[in-house]
Amino acid sequence: MDIKEEALKKHYEWQGKIEVISRAPIETREDLSLAYTPGVAQACLEIKDKPELSYELTRRKNLVAVITDGTAVLGLGDIGGLAGMPVMEGKCCLFKEFADVDAFPLCVKSKDVDEIVHTIELISDSFGGINLEDISAPRCFEIERRLKESLDIPVFHDDQHGTAVVVGAALINAAKCAGKKISDLTVVINGAGAAGIAIGKFLLKLGIGDLIMVDLCGIINRDDEYENPAHNEMKNMSNKNAKKGTLADAMKGADVFVGVSKPGLVSDEMVKSMAEKPIIFAMANPTPEIMPDKAKEAGAYIVGTGRSDFPNQINNVLVFPGLFKGALSVSAKKITEEMKLAAAYAIAAVIPDEEITPENIIASPLNKAVAASVAKAVADSWVQSQK
Repeated sequence: MDIKEEALKKHYEWQGKIEVISRAPIETREDLSLAYTPGVAQACLEIKDKPELSYELTRRKNLVAVITDGTAVLGLGDIGGLAGMPVMEGKCCLFKEFADVDAFPLCVKSKDVDEIVHTIELISDSFGGINLEDISAPRCFEIERRLKESLDIPVFHDDQHGTAVVVGAALINAAKCAGKKISDLTVVINGAGAAGIAIGKFLLKLGIGDLIMVDLCGIINRDDEYENPAHNEMKNMSNKNAKKGTLADAMKGADVFVGVSKPGLVSDEMVKSMAEKPIIFAMANPTPEIMPDKAKEAGAYIVGTGRSDFPNQINNVLVFPGLFKGALSVSAKKITEEMKLAAAYAIAAVIPDEEITPENIIASPLNKAVAASVAKAVADSWVQSQK
């Protein structure tokens, strides 16, 4: 039985991967009076007078909504929110397992930006944070932007920023291993969708020397106009030397390749054309842009993928549980760029410098110590920003 058949079998057995567990014992009349009527009224009145007490008198301080419209579910595309529910439940499992954060899956039956934003706004008082998930670009940019403006709780689109943070963490250690400075790196990103653009912006914040974005149209450059507003934004932030052409042209002399695109797009020759000790993060799933053994044979010094059966798995689970745990612990109103940078450095630091090797630049996604480190770094960053 292969993994797909086994997973389907388990889903039939589980009949859902999460459940609600009561934290209040109800065995006596007094228990009932305390947890429900008449005693519960006092908690309601406290919150009515001081809304911020909702974080102390309810589970809100540890509760995240995992919300999708089902338009970009894994590599399956637009399959709808209902079909995306197994993924949302899985995400909730990871929140609980790695950071003891309660999360609840919500599938919005709409593709309309206004409807989605308004729906989330209406239910936001029930949660301490909003994790947007599997929403297609470019709508995801607008939805996140508007929610950040209107809500006073953290809003985080994990496909964008979780991916960016974990790539940043991997790059911090990869650069150390290769003996290169972050500020000297030229990074090529293939795939200028939600994840690719977020990675590009984050790596620029991290301080890379130059960024070259490549999409179906080729290298994004300042001389061209693009229908996608995000591409027009990126052309003014990247490609210092005004390169034009294909992915092969972009990779010549580059230090790093980051793939969030499609299988098999990177050839041996492309790897051979890169700078000394090339770093390859080929993260297309399930089949990367170039397989690790092929990349190594072509001269790659470090190879990371999104897969668990190869070294250096670059996985968002290293980011979002700890990031939300930290933000919730200090009642942060938003996720700042500084908090994301703190998370990346915290993830990187889990591996001591003396243990960094070409096959060990990023902690295992199963390392539960990561979430605690990330949570502390994120919480400290928020507290510092409020001084």
